[in-house]
Amino acid sequence: MISRRKFLSITSLALAGAATIGVDSATAEQLSSATPARTRSPVAANARVITPNGTSLPWHQVGDTKVYHLIAEPIVHQMAEGLNLDLWGYNGRSPGPTIEAVEGDRVRIYVSNRLPAPTTVHWHGVELPNGMDGVAGLNQAPIPAGETFKYEFRFPRPGTFMYHPHFDELTQIALGMMGMIVVHPRRTTAANTVERDFAIMLAEWSVRPGARRPNPAEMSDFNLATMNSKVFPATEALVVGLGDRVRIRLCNLSVTNHHPIHLHGHNFRITASEGGRIPASAQWPESTVLIPTGSVREIEFVADAPGDWALHCHMLHHVMNQMGHAGPPMIGVDSSALNARLQPLLPGYMTMGAAGMADMGDMGDMQMAMPENSIVMKGGQGPFGHIDMAGMFTILKVREGLTSYDDPGWYDHPANTVARAATPAELERDGIATPQAPPAQPDHEHDH
Repeated sequence: MISRRKFLSITSLALAGAATIGVDSATAEQLSSATPARTRSPVAANARVITPNGTSLPWHQVGDTKVYHLIAEPIVHQMAEGLNLDLWGYNGRSPGPTIEAVEGDRVRIYVSNRLPAPTTVHWHGVELPNGMDGVAGLNQAPIPAGETFKYEFRFPRPGTFMYHPHFDELTQIALGMMGMIVVHPRRTTAANTVERDFAIMLAEWSVRPGARRPNPAEMSDFNLATMNSKVFPATEALVVGLGDRVRIRLCNLSVTNHHPIHLHGHNFRITASEGGRIPASAQWPESTVLIPTGSVREIEFVADAPGDWALHCHMLHHVMNQMGHAGPPMIGVDSSALNARLQPLLPGYMTMGAAGMADMGDMGDMQMAMPENSIVMKGGQGPFGHIDMAGMFTILKVREGLTSYDDPGWYDHPANTVARAATPAELERDGIATPQAPPAQPDHEHDH
């Protein structure tokens, strides 16, 4: 007698194996490159997963088992230049190093606790023996400070999973204890072959200006949203060759928020969750994918449009840094008289936000006083000036003729392909009236 769950697991593996019988890697490569519209990058290779701003966890073989060592410990982490935080992480990082394995691998993972508190590790989404699931008090005793515990199990199926504590989760995850697991399929097929495979952990933090430690008690007012614990402009670009098939694995361990991740210039298919691969018949094209908290989504596409393309959360507060919400709305306020009165007392004072928040990104350039260990609310420099986004934002860089996947710099646009100011002759030719200056805002200062 076997359980229903075990039967379904065996059946799914058998079907996956049957689907790939007789399809070796060379045949898969032929099938994969048979799409007429696809021109492969010269440096394309079916590489292991890439963790931008991160790395993978080393392992070594002992008999039939892959052995890994995770170390839970306090760390100092830089989210962006000028913002260094005291976090808890794994092996000196947040997120911790990505654990990579292959479908069917038996793994032995030692977890050493160098924190000032007990901890555990839960292998989120992985099917394993109950005593290895990592919930303190339910499946195991907590790992005391200074002790090392052993977890041992087999990865029964490929996919993207996560690891994190299940002891004092709110504190430990909010302080940075999280990581990704990538289990590669044992058989290569045309359907699962990609040239560029990225893993990105989404998270949110509450860090008051001037503070060095996130506030684990925060429930709603998060002011930093990160990709692999970095905010733009510190997020590494995703560099791909024109024609590369690309997979992006998106994991979300934010405390409360979901993240709709939007890719410019391309559409993609949502191909998998932590529960498994979605059948091709159930996939549909999108340019935005919602990643619920505690969930994984994999997206795949062919990079067929050269350029620098934004990849970002579409919850608009999540593409800003250390944003506060306590001030009144200032849009439309004439603050010139106030500025004139305050500047003798506070040289360089300037009321912000009267025409929106775009000028918040220029605070550092204007050398306005900021608390120590804080960063401006918006972005970094781009090829056309200040990029008016920050936080959970990065750039997909698609290039033709790459010789390496190093950052190629900014895109060199072909002639006449960049938006620019219209000339008077163009406006006249096409019957477009010359725009008028916006009307002055009414002054309600004396209405009360």
